[in-house]
Amino acid sequence: MRRLLLFLLVSLPASVPVWAADLTTLKIVVTTPSGRPVERAEVIVRFGGRSVVKFGKMVRTSWEVRTTQQGVADIPEMPKGKIRVQVVAKGYQTFGQTFDVDEDQRTIEVKLNPPQDQYSAH
Repeated sequence: MRRLLLFLLVSLPASVPVWAADLTTLKIVVTTPSGRPVERAEVIVRFGGRSVVKFGKMVRTSWEVRTTQQGVADIPEMPKGKIRVQVVAKGYQTFGQTFDVDEDQRTIEVKLNPPQDQYSAH
């Protein structure tokens, strides 16, 4: 029993930083092509695949937030890897792109374009 306790105490500090190092936080800055911030844009971030249930609790695999008046959306911690970012704002084209994130913190700048003119074949 003493050996098991000693093993756990010695191995625990080494395993905690490895787990913490696998997480990242995102800051997404949404602007117009002229550099003006886009407020209240819906930012959807998906990571890790499908939602799963572990120990009776749903594991979060996405975040949905809105930008501030400065056009900034802060996303809480999530696992590093492939992260899909989608931005939707009224009066602008929808933005969607997958990023490979391996930093502890990352800022992603998104420039939203105005909608394209619509054409009809009739």
